[in-house]
Amino acid sequence: MRLHITTLLVMLLCLGHARAGEIALTFDDAPLQGNGFMGGMEKTQRIIKGLQAQNVEDALFFVTTGNIRDEEGAKRLKAYANAGFHLASHSHKHVSANKVDTNDYLMDFYQSHLTLQDYDNVLKLHRFPYLHYGQTQEARTKIQSHLNDLGYGFGYVTVDNFDWHINGRLLAAHRQGKQIDLEKLKQLYLETIWESIVFYDQIASTHLKQPVKHVLLLHENELAALFIGDLVAYIRSKGWKIISPAEAYKDPVLNVYSPAFSFNKQGRVAALAHEKGVDTKLLRHESENAQFLDKKLQQQQVFKSD
Repeated sequence: MRLHITTLLVMLLCLGHARAGEIALTFDDAPLQGNGFMGGMEKTQRIIKGLQAQNVEDALFFVTTGNIRDEEGAKRLKAYANAGFHLASHSHKHVSANKVDTNDYLMDFYQSHLTLQDYDNVLKLHRFPYLHYGQTQEARTKIQSHLNDLGYGFGYVTVDNFDWHINGRLLAAHRQGKQIDLEKLKQLYLETIWESIVFYDQIASTHLKQPVKHVLLLHENELAALFIGDLVAYIRSKGWKIISPAEAYKDPVLNVYSPAFSFNKQGRVAALAHEKGVDTKLLRHESENAQFLDKKLQQQQVFKSD
């Protein structure tokens, strides 16, 4: 039986990866709406409780301000801030800078900027939806200039993953009335995120030649509400330290950006490696693939029909 070369590489790295790394936790798309599986406020309360139970001093919630549809949405963001965590910009309508006119993108960003003025604990960082920084160097230059004028830095990531896809399968299974094995789901979630951390850390070690302070991309979703405390404990069990996003974004190796960077989709570590000539095919973890994850969910029988 032949193992996919990337699978084998990750297995070997996970077994021998002894570096005591550092990583910050960030959550996109807050406040995501509630549903039949879990209400919005319950989701927020669970995430806060999970972080606090693990003594995580800070985490960063990138807000899609168009998701603030009612007073509950506003209260959820205030709950994160009141718990000592921070908020930042993730646009208003979650539009792609690669697919809309640059002026339209900047207008959308500015609406997000204005909305966030009503909240405490806001960091002047902007994370691009889909990690799309602009289709052309001219567009990227214009966007950077306007964000800089308002004092914003880029809320880059270093570890990408498909937690959103697993979460979508969870919600679909619930709607379909399937049995959900939460223990198996948790294990798949923890292992998938950890393998992504190892993968991008190895890229940094191999191509940037030095350790970096990582920024983990998660979403403010049901998986985070269920398992964020377990994820923190799992990462720490590997010898890693959870640091504040503010500290991570001071990393001099990563806190650099040029509009000439043409490959931003997989995060800042991948972007810098690409600038050094690494093929994009080597800069994306195998689990960032819907079919791969669906196969694992099926093999591990996470969801079962009655």
